Amino acid sequence: MALSLQEQLLKAGLADKKKVQQVKREKHKKTKQQQKHKVVEVSESKLAAEQAKAQKIAKDKALNAKAKAEAEQKAIAAQIKQLIELNRQPKDNGDVACNFTDGTVIKRLYVNQTTQNRISQGKLAIVRFGTGYELVPMPVADKIAQRDEQAVVYRVDQADVDTSSAEEDDWYADYQIPDDLTW
Repeated sequence: MALSLQEQLLKAGLADKKKVQQVKREKHKKTKQQQKHKVVEVSESKLAAEQAKAQKIAKDKALNAKAKAEAEQKAIAAQIKQLIELNRQPKDNGDVACNFTDGTVIKRLYVNQTTQNRISQGKLAIVRFGTGYELVPMPVADKIAQRDEQAVVYRVDQADVDTSSAEEDDWYADYQIPDDLTW
């Protein structure tokens, strides 16, 4: 059987019996005191290890949250893309210009007259798709707006129609509106 460290030191002559007994007594007193007072000895290396572990856990949580947010954004973008691809309406590249604003820039989309009427009646909305724009039905535009409000560029809402305009237009009733005037 292998000798303990104390016995090896005694055999090598590096320690004497008196010193070994003193170390044993100090160790025994220390353990008795810890048991009696329930004092937990905390070493600096344990503290450093626990602190490093806590920092690693916090860093991992932050990275996981970031990755999860990116995955959610990709999923939302894929859902929007699928909604637009499945429900886009033909633009027919007509001769009627449909003007709308995208942020601070005024854009123009050429459509035919029936499509222009459907846009102005609030049946179709204009959404951003890649680098261009597409026309989708209003219920689909509402679903897209739930996922990303910035994707829906232009839509005519019933709330946008001002009810007080009928009262203000009464004094215009005497004037004839030209037929060739388009808004």
